[in-house]
Amino acid sequence: MNANECLICGATLEYLEQPVEMECHICHKRFVSNVRCSKGHFVCDECHTNGIDQIVSICLGDTSKNPFDIIEKLMRLDTCHMHGPEHHIMVGVSLITAYKNAGGEVDFEWALPEMVRRGKQVPGGACGNWGACGAGISAGQFVSIVTKSTPLAKEQWSLCNLMTSVALENIARHGGPRCCKRDSYKAILSAIAFSREKLGVVMEQPAHVACTRSSLNNQCLLAKCPFHN
Repeated sequence: MNANECLICGATLEYLEQPVEMECHICHKRFVSNVRCSKGHFVCDECHTNGIDQIVSICLGDTSKNPFDIIEKLMRLDTCHMHGPEHHIMVGVSLITAYKNAGGEVDFEWALPEMVRRGKQVPGGACGNWGACGAGISAGQFVSIVTKSTPLAKEQWSLCNLMTSVALENIARHGGPRCCKRDSYKAILSAIAFSREKLGVVMEQPAHVACTRSSLNNQCLLAKCPFHN
């Protein structure tokens, strides 16, 4: 049993080859999904991220130029679990906050809730089901928001898609299975370098990023992970 697997009972999650209709154990709404725990419990993405909107008020008051400092605060919240779609939001808001504090121009009070809205549209399990990790997509959404990109933009359109591709490549090079912490760290490192090179905004980063949660991850790569402590 691991409390960072099934939110209801702690049993290991299992992924079905073909999705089926299931009832969320919390809200009792029905969804088509391919993930449930070995005891049959299913929790929808909305319930999994319940309370995540509080990150906006936290980021509004944060002054750090280091997105790792910011996302660490968010990862300590009760609403953040070892894995889950909340990471698809937290990567982007951490980057937007650090970007703004480092001198980047952004409509901050609009950008944070907009990042929450967009991040919620990326479902849990996108890494394996879509071939696009939500943490990497979140980095692309960060660039899209700060550059005010639209589907009809020119340079901004290119930049946000390039950001996503760079983050996804760096995430993919370490292989699976998914670890939302590792993937978030890789996405943020990619975005810091991208912001410096392409946007001219220099965010801060620690000399070494060390994970403190490997004991909570049943699928941890241990020494094969670049952040294993």
